[in-house]
Amino acid sequence: MPHSADLYESIAGAPDVPTGLPLVVLLTGFTDAGSAVSGLIDHLEATASPQTLMAFDNDVLLDYRARRPVIVFDQDHLTEFRPARLQLALAHDALGQPFLLLSGYEPDFAWNAFTDAVLSFVDAFQVSTVSWIHSIAMPVPHTRPLGTTISGNRRDLAAAHSVWRPRTQVPATVGHLLEYRLVEHDTRVAGIVLLVPHYLADTENPDTVLAAADKLMIATGLVLRMDEVHARSEEYLNRVQEQVTGSEELTQMVHTLERRYDAYMAGREEDGEADVAFDERDLPSADELAAELERYLANRRPGDEDRRA
Repeated sequence: MPHSADLYESIAGAPDVPTGLPLVVLLTGFTDAGSAVSGLIDHLEATASPQTLMAFDNDVLLDYRARRPVIVFDQDHLTEFRPARLQLALAHDALGQPFLLLSGYEPDFAWNAFTDAVLSFVDAFQVSTVSWIHSIAMPVPHTRPLGTTISGNRRDLAAAHSVWRPRTQVPATVGHLLEYRLVEHDTRVAGIVLLVPHYLADTENPDTVLAAADKLMIATGLVLRMDEVHARSEEYLNRVQEQVTGSEELTQMVHTLERRYDAYMAGREEDGEADVAFDERDLPSADELAAELERYLANRRPGDEDRRA
């Protein structure tokens, strides 16, 4: 059994860390609908100037055969090896406010030791709050704001921003375990789940990155630079809308989702059923949606491929 201290290495020359900072946790793994988490990691790496404090050991935490790293092959030789990264960093928002960022892959192994390591960081840096994000696919329309479900012990956030509050069993992620342990630890923690349109779950959707950043700013008080993502989101949604309006089946599907979403949000019942906004029985199957999109794209003019969502 690995000890938590054996999972990571402190980086020489790392900057001093003020106490009392918020900790943001962004881990890719079991589900990342719309590339919300991976997209926000990339965006923060480009805009928040993260400086690594601790680097985790891939040989202990990562299943290489399940998630193989990338190596670059150039004609007749290998030029670059790109290992996965999981690290704790000190970053700064648009106003220069510092925060801690734990980002990278979700560990495949040693979950208990990993959560022990994070709890030790929380204590050592006297972390003020912990906020973590993941995203799941749901039968909701892209024409409405992305909904969220909030868990943890920050009742104010849950009351204001949780639009779906199920009682259910779900496959756990290490983020869930960490949240569970942080609540036991009496640390203020919020788990933020984005509810992403199921028919866009396999795309790189900038709207999910905006929604994730928005909820993080609410939870932490940080101010993140999002202008570039706003521009990409507008273009992306225009392309999606173009594809939807070009297909009668897709248009009908979106209209059905809109009606159910609006009825749910208004607290009403539709067709004698409660909470039908997330009922998939009247939706086309994934194969039907894929076939319809393939048919539509096949009928587009040459040169239109670069405008696909």
